[in-house]
Amino acid sequence: MEAFLLSTGVVALAEMGDKTQLLSLVLAARFKRPWPIVWGILLATLLNHALAGAVGAWVMATVGPDVMRWVLGASFLAMAVWVLIPDKLDETDAVPRRRMGVFLLTTWTFFLAEMGDKTQIATVALGAQYEPLLAVVAGTTLGMMLANAPVVFFGEAITRRVPIQAVHRVAALIFLALGLAVLWSAR
Repeated sequence: MEAFLLSTGVVALAEMGDKTQLLSLVLAARFKRPWPIVWGILLATLLNHALAGAVGAWVMATVGPDVMRWVLGASFLAMAVWVLIPDKLDETDAVPRRRMGVFLLTTWTFFLAEMGDKTQIATVALGAQYEPLLAVVAGTTLGMMLANAPVVFFGEAITRRVPIQAVHRVAALIFLALGLAVLWSAR
């Protein structure tokens, strides 16, 4: 349960104000069809985070737990800084001009936007640290859905009321605490 709950919380907080959350808002505003967008986000996140978690588990198995603790600690500290830098989404990059359905378009663009993103890197780190991998992927996917589904349905009203900067600070503190705890255990 720890892996699931921590993964959910970390990713939900890290996603606030993130590029993919902004993409969710753009897709919702452009297509005004929330359900295919939400299902596309779910599929893209499941695929992306399953791959990211598997990479994390593979790296852990390859380098071993001693080296990995130092790598994870440094990664979480870097995430604490990175999460404080708000993402921006270029309108030209937001939604490709291809002719495909809303579901496929959302799945494709969300999957690509998630590559190398904060939440994907966090999923790699969580996949390296926790078992079972299914709990990590389920948790990170739930975190993404908790952060993105409301944006699809209530986007503009939410962005006017949620203090994104405060959410970024809380997420940074959580990553800082995780990084320090991992580094402390590596001593």
